[in-house]
Amino acid sequence: MVNAAAAAPSVHNTQPWRFRCADEATMELWADLGRLLRVTDPLGRGLGVSCGAALCNLRLAVRMTGHDAQVVTLPDPAHRPDLLARVRAVPAGPPGQDERLLYEMIPHRRTNRFPFDGRRLPTAVLVELVHAAHAEGATLVLLKGRTARRVLGMIGAAEATLAAEESYRAELARWTAPGRRDGVPRHAVGPRPRDGALPMRDFRLGEGRHAEGAPSAAFEADPQLAALFTRGDGPLDWLRAGQALQRVLLTATARGVAASLFSQPLDLRPAQHSGDRAGPLGHVQMLIRLGYGPPVPRVPRRPAFEVLDPVEAARR
Repeated sequence: MVNAAAAAPSVHNTQPWRFRCADEATMELWADLGRLLRVTDPLGRGLGVSCGAALCNLRLAVRMTGHDAQVVTLPDPAHRPDLLARVRAVPAGPPGQDERLLYEMIPHRRTNRFPFDGRRLPTAVLVELVHAAHAEGATLVLLKGRTARRVLGMIGAAEATLAAEESYRAELARWTAPGRRDGVPRHAVGPRPRDGALPMRDFRLGEGRHAEGAPSAAFEADPQLAALFTRGDGPLDWLRAGQALQRVLLTATARGVAASLFSQPLDLRPAQHSGDRAGPLGHVQMLIRLGYGPPVPRVPRRPAFEVLDPVEAARR
């Protein structure tokens, strides 16, 4: 179960989670605050979304045992805000075919930062992705035309702003260092979009190399974008967004659809923000690029013993 949960996507592949067995039927999900990106994610929004994705995988893993996952999110926010969820397995019927399919996709899901071939997603697949987000209490909206171009412009402007900050480049350097069992390895970075046509995050800035020296490639001219919304914008909403995001990504994987994520404009959110900034659909929690791309290798994962606390420690 922990291996399945820890295969979730996370911001910069930080894998910011820990798991504890509270008893023989209960698993706790904790935030690993030592892995918080203090430059790009000071509020912990990205950490919460990442841990929500792990929670989605953990729920699916519980279902594969013939149990239901009873989840209590943020069970003790006043005293243990880093305790994100308590998951209790209770007897239930066997998993359904759809649940099995999503679970089987967990080891095959990838973040694909390479060029897509430009083919449009069929309407039936898009509907499935929208339903996947809705099943987790979130809203997925496809962005088209002028809206998509405006969003791409916002992503590009945010990427340029971040790239100019020395603290941001230093943070990237930490998470792109070779030899790690986490972070973003060189083989997963992908090429530079030729002529800057698509504002992909430039992880090479962390290697001390300017973008001009990186390999480039032609990306799709009209990328297919989607925005994931939640009604609120607090820790509970971030966990909800992560679960919805992972269900969307697993559904996409099952249909042969590749995906990469944009969060640069969200990285620039001010430290103080209020609910009155929400639009009619709520708050954007992630921007997703969808399409058909080449197969990509997996990124490193920490072994289960590094993220699962010993039972004795948990009981103390």
